[in-house]
Amino acid sequence: MNRQGEKWELQLKGSGKTPYSRNGDGRAVLRSSVREFLCSEAMHYLRIPTSRAASLVVSDDAVWRDQFYNGNAVKERGAVVLRVAKSWFRIGSLEILAHYGELDLLRMLLDFIIQEHFPSVDVKEPNRYLDFFSTVVSETAQLIALWMSVGFAHGVCNTDNFSLLSITIDYGPFGFMEAYNPDFVPNTSDDERRYKIGNQANIGMFNLNKLLQALNPLLDPRQKQLAAQILEGYPILYNTRFRELFKAKLGLLGKSKGDDDLIAFLLHLMEKTEADFTMTFRQLSEITQSQLQELSIPQQFWALKMISKHKLFPAWVSQYLLRLKSNMNDSDSERRKRMTNVNPRYVLKNWMAESAVQKAERNDFSEVHLLQQVLRRPFQKHSAAETAGYSSPTPSWAKDLRVSCSS
Repeated sequence: MNRQGEKWELQLKGSGKTPYSRNGDGRAVLRSSVREFLCSEAMHYLRIPTSRAASLVVSDDAVWRDQFYNGNAVKERGAVVLRVAKSWFRIGSLEILAHYGELDLLRMLLDFIIQEHFPSVDVKEPNRYLDFFSTVVSETAQLIALWMSVGFAHGVCNTDNFSLLSITIDYGPFGFMEAYNPDFVPNTSDDERRYKIGNQANIGMFNLNKLLQALNPLLDPRQKQLAAQILEGYPILYNTRFRELFKAKLGLLGKSKGDDDLIAFLLHLMEKTEADFTMTFRQLSEITQSQLQELSIPQQFWALKMISKHKLFPAWVSQYLLRLKSNMNDSDSERRKRMTNVNPRYVLKNWMAESAVQKAERNDFSEVHLLQQVLRRPFQKHSAAETAGYSSPTPSWAKDLRVSCSS
């Protein structure tokens, strides 16, 4: 319990074997621990629901890991992350009980979760499981839309890694997309690209369907029918939130029937030119309308300069400026102010995390500390971050960097 009266559940990742370790050693390596420590905090400051990292403790014990699952296990330095969340219950926590027919325990666990974490649901209400499911569907759609708005790919979106509270948990082979690519996969072991960034919304639907299957034994026929209808509404919830977030990223106010096309057009140009996702939106937040209108993109806006090479860029700019004119009671300075507040200048790109990890493995935690400072204020310019190149094009050595899910 903290000073505000909030309950938090504490977990030690990497502290050793527990009754639930199965065949693992219960340990974690410094590499994955630094990444989780930095990214969970970065996501919090990006205003995305997430577990938090309270501490990172480095061990001198050796941990053996086959990082890329190619039979070459190497000795790595161990570490322990103290991570906290309001709850660590996942969709899989309910699935396993339904699978083994432990329905009394399933009902008991669900009622506990509802009472503790879903104040809008009356635990004495006969339709409480329906109301619970409806909330999880809505908040999962919201969470994945938020991931997409910052170019975040979780990497392993199975039901054991999907929180019932719709927070981001289990930071493994995640990655923030650099060049815009709907097929972006940060995880070396995902050969089938099941968890590519462009498929995350569909995976959300798949996992929610698994949740519904786990709830079904507790529902009567009418409730089952209603629950199926709730699930059918997920795509609309997701697309609505996605549209709202990307309209905000473009500084658009009000509604226009062409908004979806305007967003899709820009993403198409970004994909064709391999433009940097984060910096394209950030630089659109900083460039003036007159600079855009003249198609005179200053060199500092390097991501926009990449897109400007596409023959259809002038057509998109024309549509965008026309749409901005329909913003009521708005000015260019207000637009830029609004956009810089939702488009981060800094996210934890894989090359930044890798650079910090390499130094940490040599007992130099200076870059871990620098990233901590920078990622706490991702929307503000930071002189040391600029010197480190955090808002510059991806270094050539990091172009094909992918991440193992070995922790």
